[in-house]
Amino acid sequence: MTKKFFVMGKNVVWRGWWYFRQGWSNYFTFLMAAVNTLTITYFLAIERYPALVAIFPNFIQYVLIVALIGIPLLVLVGYAHWKKTSARRAEVDIFYEVNPYVIRQLVNTEMVVQMNLTLNQHILKLSQGQKLSDEEINDLSQLQEKLSEFTKKRKFRSKDDWKFFSNIDTHFKK
Repeated sequence: MTKKFFVMGKNVVWRGWWYFRQGWSNYFTFLMAAVNTLTITYFLAIERYPALVAIFPNFIQYVLIVALIGIPLLVLVGYAHWKKTSARRAEVDIFYEVNPYVIRQLVNTEMVVQMNLTLNQHILKLSQGQKLSDEEINDLSQLQEKLSEFTKKRKFRSKDDWKFFSNIDTHFKK
């Protein structure tokens, strides 16, 4: 049991550092920034203007009003960011471009799906008593050779997987 814990992460220190940064940036910093913003805006801005004090008579009411307006507004902004803007798409593109593990998985999955579809098509034809034509056998051999050659020469840190994925249609022609 203990051995499994250490095998899970070769770099326990770096994994701990990553988890620490996630907790810090996603939770602690968010909470501190919210408290800081509310405190500064109320005590340095609102308290000094009688018109604003009439709207926000005390700090608790200010926090409640800002929360009632701010939380739904920020949910809408977050939704727009994830679902409606090109910003999120650009983030995902960059993530795939710079992460060799993810692009490798994507390329491998695409190769497996395409190869399975091609093989299933041929198996169905054979199961119906039809023979594969010389052209079909040749196409299948070329596809297998192309994928085999590609997988032998690619490296994790090269851009081969990204280039392959960018030109996926040229690799799997009907």
